[in-house]
Amino acid sequence: MEMAAVKRFDFWLVGLNPTLGSEISKNRPCLVVSPDEANQFLNTVTIVPLASTIKNYPTRVNCFFEEKAGQLAIDQIRSVDKTRLIKKLGTLEDEVSMLLCRVLVETFKF
Repeated sequence: MEMAAVKRFDFWLVGLNPTLGSEISKNRPCLVVSPDEANQFLNTVTIVPLASTIKNYPTRVNCFFEEKAGQLAIDQIRSVDKTRLIKKLGTLEDEVSMLLCRVLVETFKF
């Protein structure tokens, strides 16, 4: 079975184990944030895990996914091999995607 095309702002169920220390673990929804041009040619994607525990951190973006409140944990951003992608779950709405991009820029600005 061939994997669906990986697109920016799509949620995927991702196998994050094994992890070390305080890294977010388990199979969980993650948002692809790497550009589509990279996703098309590289064997890795950059993802932001979705956390169900709400924390008042500047590196978290609130969102609703599958009718549940959660947060995109930019402080846990990482690149993973595409073999960790289990299945596509959906797509983030444009309004939250734009907010996420603003927070990403703010987080990593010089």
